Order: sequence, then structure tokens, then C-alpha cells
Amino acid sequence: MLTQFSKAVTVMVATLVLATAAHANMYGKNKDIVDVAVENGSFNTLVAAVQAGELVDTLKGDGPFTVFAPTDEAFAKLPEGTVEMLLKPENKDKLVAVLTYHVVPGKVTAADVVNVDRATTVQGQAIMVNAEGGKVMINDAQVLATDVKASNGVIHVIDTVLIPQ
Repeated sequence: MLTQFSKAVTVMVATLVLATAAHANMYGKNKDIVDVAVENGSFNTLVAAVQAGELVDTLKGDGPFTVFAPTDEAFAKLPEGTVEMLLKPENKDKLVAVLTYHVVPGKVTAADVVNVDRATTVQGQAIMVNAEGGKVMINDAQVLATDVKASNGVIHVIDTVLIPQ
């Protein structure tokens, strides 16, 4: 009897996991990169920057895009006043350069990353990719989560804001 109960619980848990995964895939397929970032809640600073840089329509476009998305904590690591300075209208060009340095054209999944050592960003400069020792680094930023699906691309969560040279 306990064995049948264990099997039933296992089947229920497996069903729940599959249903959750299916929901997550549906969520990503129906939401573009901006919508996924907004609804996540960990990218408030990034979303504010994308709005200030007037890049919302671009990142809601067809894509596909690969976005290396810094968390709010990543932005908090910048020197005091940096975010505020970048968000000023007179610094829009600098802000757009920083933001587009986080975007690679095309869809680059975690499986693809292990086969590359650099990628050219929308901003025009290359980012370095290092997948060794069980972690993936994009320049000096560690990838915290990979393959967050969106209808127009993929998001990889990073712990540091990437600054172009």
C-alpha cells in the first residue's frame, strides 16, 4: 500500500513539474523580452533604463535578441550616482551605448555559449565569453540564470552591468 501511495505521489509531483514547465514555456512564448523583464521584478532598474533610452519598441520587436540582463543588485554595484547620471536626458547616448552592449543579435542559448569565446553586441563592440569551471562569464559578469525564454529571444541573467570600452 505504501508503495502505491509513493508511486501516486511521484506521478502527481511529476505532473506538477511538467505542468509548471509547460506554463513557463507558454509564458515566455507569449511575452516579449520587455514584458518578461517587467513581470520578473528583478530588473526594475534595467526596465527604467530601457524606457529612458527609448529602446522599449526595439526590444519588443521581432528579434530574435539575446539579452544579458543585469539584475537590480548588479546596477547597485555601480559607483554611486552612475545610474542617475545615465538616466539624465543629456546622457541618453551613453545610456543607449551601455544598454545595447548587453544585447546580441540572434538567439544564443546556454548550449550555444559553450562554443563561442566572443560575441558582437548591437552596440558594435565584442563581449568576451568564458565557460569554464562550471560557470559562465560575460566579460566580468557571471551568468546567474540562462535561457529565460521570450517570444522574441532569450534572456541570460547576469550579476554585473557590462560597460563598453
